[in-house]
Amino acid sequence: MLYLWLIGLILLNTVWLSLVLLGLPGNWLIVISTCLFAWWRWNEGPFSIYILVAIVVLAGLGELVEFSAGLIGAKKSGASWFGSIAAIFGAVIGAVFGTFMIAIPFLGTILGACIGAGVGVWGLEVARGKEMEKSVRYGLGAGLGELFGITSKLILGFVIWLTVTIAAFWP
Repeated sequence: MLYLWLIGLILLNTVWLSLVLLGLPGNWLIVISTCLFAWWRWNEGPFSIYILVAIVVLAGLGELVEFSAGLIGAKKSGASWFGSIAAIFGAVIGAVFGTFMIAIPFLGTILGACIGAGVGVWGLEVARGKEMEKSVRYGLGAGLGELFGITSKLILGFVIWLTVTIAAFWP
């Protein structure tokens, strides 16, 4: 019966992983559902404490990379500190608008976040008196950084999912 429950957990974690593409905390939902399952079936030992700690660390790393990627991309391209902070706010606002304005599932959210980060940096830098060409370059750096962050978080989410899946059926 344990293996049937484990299959259900893996299927649920697959749904959680897909939520990462919508900018939702899918990696943390994988961690929470896996930890709850481990607690529920602790006597049967489906997951060791090492696996649980590893997936928490990976989820935390994914959040850190996603949160800081747009900021770092803007900063690396030469944007000011305020412009780099605008990348974070622009990404959040862009993701929300992209989800509804670009009617392609998952892609709308990702494009919205990247465009929002870029437009946020560009707009702030232009308002601060920077040249248009430089401001566009800063915005492009922020948008590409955001894309890197989203991709990295998804990859780390897949590693978390794979770790749980392998640990579930490993002897």
